[in-house]
Amino acid sequence: MSDVLMIRERPPRLSVVALLEAEGLPASDLTEAHLEHFFFTGSDGAPSALVGLEIYDEAALLRSLVVSAAARTQGLGSALLLHAEEYAAVHRVRSLYLLTTTAEAYFGHRGYRRIDRSQAPPFIQSTREFASLCPSSSAFMIKRL
Repeated sequence: MSDVLMIRERPPRLSVVALLEAEGLPASDLTEAHLEHFFFTGSDGAPSALVGLEIYDEAALLRSLVVSAAARTQGLGSALLLHAEEYAAVHRVRSLYLLTTTAEAYFGHRGYRRIDRSQAPPFIQSTREFASLCPSSSAFMIKRL
């Protein structure tokens, strides 16, 4: 990773969808409104990594943390996760939730812990990611900020 990592806001929707679909992550529910709290590295046309937040008052759903295959092992995912957590804290988020089928250990090493899906607040349960896009076998995790 270079000494100065440029993290930008609001990636273009088509670029987000292309990267998520290339890496097997859900993208069908993303709208321009979702991108208000999305961050990325790389170019507008080909982001190398991105992460998003859906903010609901004092809680948020962390979603779509992805690094392109060509950009892995450079620390981009960790840098974006930290950026999203700091952004959430500035916006008075106290609890970050996420769903994952492949990265439970990654998030566990970064302070997230698995909880039962029944503990999800109603506004998280009502998201398309929770309700239908991520399988019920996904790990549901929380981190208190």
